[in-house]
Amino acid sequence: MTADPAAAARPRNRRQLIVEAAGRVFSERGYHTASMEMIAAGVGITAAALYRHFPNKYALFAECADVMADGLVAALDEVPPGADLTEVLTAVTRVTVAHRASGGVYRWEARYLNREDRRQLKAKFGRVVGRVDEAVQRAYALPDERLRAMAALGAIGSVTMHHTSIAQRRAEELLLTSALRVAATDPAAFRSDAHPVGLPAQPVPRTRRAEILAAAVPLFARDGFASVTNGQIARAVGLAPSALYRHYSGKADILAAACLQAAALLAQGVDRSLREVAGPHAALVALAATYVAYSFEYTALNSVAEAELAGLPADQRRSLVLAQREHIAVWEQQLRLARPELDPRQARVLVHAGFGVAVEAGRGLGWRDGSGHRDAVTALVVASLGL
Repeated sequence: MTADPAAAARPRNRRQLIVEAAGRVFSERGYHTASMEMIAAGVGITAAALYRHFPNKYALFAECADVMADGLVAALDEVPPGADLTEVLTAVTRVTVAHRASGGVYRWEARYLNREDRRQLKAKFGRVVGRVDEAVQRAYALPDERLRAMAALGAIGSVTMHHTSIAQRRAEELLLTSALRVAATDPAAFRSDAHPVGLPAQPVPRTRRAEILAAAVPLFARDGFASVTNGQIARAVGLAPSALYRHYSGKADILAAACLQAAALLAQGVDRSLREVAGPHAALVALAATYVAYSFEYTALNSVAEAELAGLPADQRRSLVLAQREHIAVWEQQLRLARPELDPRQARVLVHAGFGVAVEAGRGLGWRDGSGHRDAVTALVVASLGL
C-alpha cells in the first residue's frame, strides 16, 4: 500500500500550529471579524482542512483563550512552593512573551466566551494571581499585596498588546525588571495633590448625535461592539432603529466616533498636564497621573477604544492608530530623556508596561473611583517605568 503523500507531509503538530495562528488572528482582528479562512491561510491549509481539527470557530477560539492560561498554570506548577518572587515572575514572563502574538485573546476577547468557558478561564488566571500574590507577600511587607501582584502581571502581560519588535530575551529582562519594581512599590508613594491633572470634564450630550454616542459606549463596553444591535442603541435613546441613520451611517461610524472622542479627551488631558512641567521625570509622573485619571474617569470609553479598534474599517482606523502612536511617542521621548540607557524599542516596551499596569490594577480595584485608588495606580505605573 502506498502512503498518502499529503498525510505524510502533514506536520504532527498541526493542531498546535492552527491554535497559534488562530490566536494571532483573533488578537489582531477580534473574534467576530476573524474568519476560518483567515486562520487557515495563516497555517497554509484550506478552511476544509481546518474543520477536520475544530468543528467551528467558537471551538477554536475557546482553545486559543485557554492556551496562555494553561501555559501559565503549568509553568507555575513547576515552581516549588515558597519560591522567591523573581523565580515566580520569571516563569510567568517566559510563557507570556512566548505567547505574545496570541495573548490579546484573553485581555479583550474573552468576553465572547460562553459563561462556563469564561468561568473556567477566570479560575485558571485566579490561580496565577494567587501564586504571584503569595510571592509578593513573602517578598515585601507592604500594603495592597494583591493589587501589586495584579499590577506586576499587567506589566508582563502588556507585551501581548503591541507589536514592538524586540528580542525575546531582552523583552523578558525588561518586563521582569519592571514587574519586580511594581511589586516592591508602596501604593501610597504618590500624592495627587502635588501633581494636579488637567483632565477634561465628562462631555454633556447636547445633541441627538451625542446622545446616541453616549448611549452606545456602555453597551459596546459591556457586550462588545459586534454583539450590540442598532435596535439596542436606538432603544437606549428612545428612537426607532431607522432613525439612527439620520445621525450615523452605521454602527461602525458610532464606534469610530467613540474612538475619536477617547483620543481627543486623552490628548487634551496630556496637553494640560504637561504645561507647567519641568524635566522628563516630572513629565512622566504627569503623564502617568493623567493616563490613570483618564482610565478611571472614562473607563467604558477607554475599554471600547482599546478593545474595538481592530474592528473598524482600515480607512477609519488609520487616523486613530496615528493618534495612539503620537501619544506613545510623547511617553517614549520623556522616558529616554529620563533613562538615556534605553533605546527606542526598550522605552516603548516599558511605556506599554505602564499602560498594562494601569489596566490590570484598575480592574483589580473594580474601577471604583477615588483619589486614593488613582494615586495607588499612578504610583505603580511610575514604578513600572523604572524611575
